[in-house]
Amino acid sequence: MPRGSSPKRERQYEHIKESAEQRGESTKRAKEIAARTVNKERARSGESKTASRSSIQDMSSSKRGGQRSHSGAQGPTKEQLYNEAKQRNIEGRSKMDKAELKRALGH
Repeated sequence: MPRGSSPKRERQYEHIKESAEQRGESTKRAKEIAARTVNKERARSGESKTASRSSIQDMSSSKRGGQRSHSGAQGPTKEQLYNEAKQRNIEGRSKMDKAELKRALGH
């Protein structure tokens, strides 16, 4: 987090990072996702000195996250299912398609 960031942004960063790690992202990738998300929110709310056009004009990260949630028409992605199968040590997961992963996980 940048120097002088608010406690709210610090909490937001930690929450996003932990959520990404629970979904099976690597620590490095989770930190990147959290930093990009928090920086975009800071830009949208005028907390940063500079902001790209896409940070300000694009849809907010909270709205985008809602559109990508698991409750969508097709549910979790194959990658998300694979990561869950990996955490549960399900054998043969690398050869499974999305439907097979869902069945193996009991989704």
